[in-house]
Amino acid sequence: MQATILDGKATAAAIRERIGQDVTRWMQSGGAVPCLTAILVGDDPASQVYVRNKHRACQQVGIDGRVERLPAETGQAELLELVRRLNADPEVHGILVQLPLPQADDPAARIDPREVLDAIDPAKDVDAFSPVNVGLISQDRPRFLPCTPQGIVRLLAHYGLRTAGRRVVVIGRSDIVGKPIAMMLASKDGVCGPDYANATVTLAHSRSSDLPSITREADILIAAVGRPELIRGDWIRPGAVVIDVGINRVGDRLVGDVAFDEAVAVASAVTPVPGGIGPLTIAMLLQNTLDAAKRSAGGQTV
Repeated sequence: MQATILDGKATAAAIRERIGQDVTRWMQSGGAVPCLTAILVGDDPASQVYVRNKHRACQQVGIDGRVERLPAETGQAELLELVRRLNADPEVHGILVQLPLPQADDPAARIDPREVLDAIDPAKDVDAFSPVNVGLISQDRPRFLPCTPQGIVRLLAHYGLRTAGRRVVVIGRSDIVGKPIAMMLASKDGVCGPDYANATVTLAHSRSSDLPSITREADILIAAVGRPELIRGDWIRPGAVVIDVGINRVGDRLVGDVAFDEAVAVASAVTPVPGGIGPLTIAMLLQNTLDAAKRSAGGQTV
């Protein structure tokens, strides 16, 4: 039987509609317009597209989306000064720095992305990259949840694909996806309740020994390793749920970390690339921005 295609685009649209309604109610009750400011350094085409998509999504739900554009030759001191100004601006509720940052040929002039991200006020860190916010996640008391992992959980919940008591294998150990989703799914309470947490989680990666044997143990397989079509059909346990976070350009095609055509013949449910997790990442960024605005005014978050 052919696998169910988990439609992230439609799921994200429903979430954005609800967020737009929540923004309207918040402002009607006297709350300030939620404001997200993106910092874009340089003219990388992909980064420009990502920032433009985020700005458009903000407009659609009533969030004030701003973009601070800096030239590619911007130095670290100048970038940190901008972050400090945004931290101090009461109208700005969320700050994100679009990665990757351009790097000078001279090592002494290069920007340290970690230092820049660490400089963002944790209360405005809507990407949840701050070590403060990561630490709160590890203790099951998050301020914000990272956008892509949160989107994964929301998608599973939308389709009723419970994780409690199930074996989850995460391929990839990045700070952005792999590590946080492993923590979230192993947690006790979970962002969508205990049915979408309480998993037995294995965190594997490209250097794990005999990776196919590990992935075949998964009831739910999450691929976030950044290698095009690494996960083949015979790596997947029959009937497993496959969440493909990867997005890789191969020639003129965008493909995930999973060989999609092979996966749909084996799995019970699969996310497509594109149209899977990507749209949910932006929706969760909007949710975090609204939550930041509410917290700044002492309001209740969703």
